[in-house]
Amino acid sequence: FGYWNTVYKRFNDWARKKKLIRIFKFLSRDTDLEWEFVDGSIVKAHQHGSGGGEPKNQAIGKSKGGNTTKIHMCADAFGLPIDFELTGGEVHDVKAAPEFIDRLPTGGYVIADKGYDSEELRQRIIEKKSIPVIPRKSNSTIGNGDMDWGLYKYRHLVENLFARLKHFRAIATRYDKLKRNCKAMLALPCSFFWLPM
Repeated sequence: FGYWNTVYKRFNDWARKKKLIRIFKFLSRDTDLEWEFVDGSIVKAHQHGSGGGEPKNQAIGKSKGGNTTKIHMCADAFGLPIDFELTGGEVHDVKAAPEFIDRLPTGGYVIADKGYDSEELRQRIIEKKSIPVIPRKSNSTIGNGDMDWGLYKYRHLVENLFARLKHFRAIATRYDKLKRNCKAMLALPCSFFWLPM
């Protein structure tokens, strides 16, 4: 590969110019929007990947397990990535979801787990002309009579996507200090998943 610093500078330049993210967006433009599966997964941040003199919002949060980052991912009906966002590991799914879902293209159904149980979020999804398939928590007075459990069972597609992503060492543990570099690193395997299509 050559001198490590040359490789790093080139990657850092690509991340700054969002080249890898643009490649991912180009490859994922023909997505199947019948179903959109939304979920989040936490990855540990390596001790060398956190701290330093960079600006504050680098999507590294303090949580029980130490320094962590949460990947918010949306997958299509084939389990391929549509879009993603990074937040600190302590950020709850339902807090990051409204802004993330607003960025997504309009799909037929938006399927998520109980971590996204919020009437405000359901209303936002309906305003986008999509149908929310999100189970309510057990303490809900409304209940789950309106849930499409058959469709909800396919939520494993986004879980499988996270499992495939975490085969990559640089995704399973975050080594990048900068959020933009971490997003570029995440865009790389997401682009690979679209190539066989």
